[in-house]
Amino acid sequence: MDISSYVLLSHEQALKRRLDVAANNIANMNTTGFRRERPVFREYVARDETPAARTIAQARTTSYVLDYGAMHDTVAGGFQSTGNPLDLMIDGPGYLAVEAPGGGTAYTRAGFIKINQDGELTTAGGLRLRGEGGAPIAVPIEQLDTLSIGPDGTVTAKDGPLGRIAVTVFDDERGVSPRGDGLMAATGGRELAAAETRFKTGGVEGSNVEAIVETTSMVDILRAYQSSMKMSQDIEDMRRRAIDRLGRIS
Repeated sequence: MDISSYVLLSHEQALKRRLDVAANNIANMNTTGFRRERPVFREYVARDETPAARTIAQARTTSYVLDYGAMHDTVAGGFQSTGNPLDLMIDGPGYLAVEAPGGGTAYTRAGFIKINQDGELTTAGGLRLRGEGGAPIAVPIEQLDTLSIGPDGTVTAKDGPLGRIAVTVFDDERGVSPRGDGLMAATGGRELAAAETRFKTGGVEGSNVEAIVETTSMVDILRAYQSSMKMSQDIEDMRRRAIDRLGRIS
């Protein structure tokens, strides 16, 4: 396989990656708190290090496509009213911290808030919500009917504040990655102070995926793949003609 074929192959692998990401975005159009992803690629320039190339003032270089993973779009999704006063949407950057299955901390933007049998605030999936400092927030059973959540995340019942829902932000969003169970994994975050935290209650954040954008992207990917396949076929035809001419000369 010659260099041109390797370059086309790296391009087609990048297109496959783009297609996988676009398909995943479309599949999560209705997933609460989902943020669309976009692939990240870098150019890798390979220099010809053969002895013949070293004698040339400007050695030949070849550019390949390298997959650097995916980043998610930090633009917030729209507010979707649920009628439940405990449901909430983070109005700004950051994530809700939850106790991950198997231990540790995971993160989510999905603000469906429930109360388990122990009176603790949890996600819709039953994962305990972490408050300031990582502690869970418990509500006395007899005070459940008076429970409310303030704009800064303070959880209050009739006897006063019970804790505050923490919002964790990350300076580098590239370190926030999907775990595969609807949650995000990340390290190095910091909790926002009450003055920096804003919630909208009575609803949740919808997905920020736009169907027309992802559909257009998939059409572009298909056309690029077709062009790549045509170039590959043209290279193969040119190679066959060269071999045929060499055979006639010999």
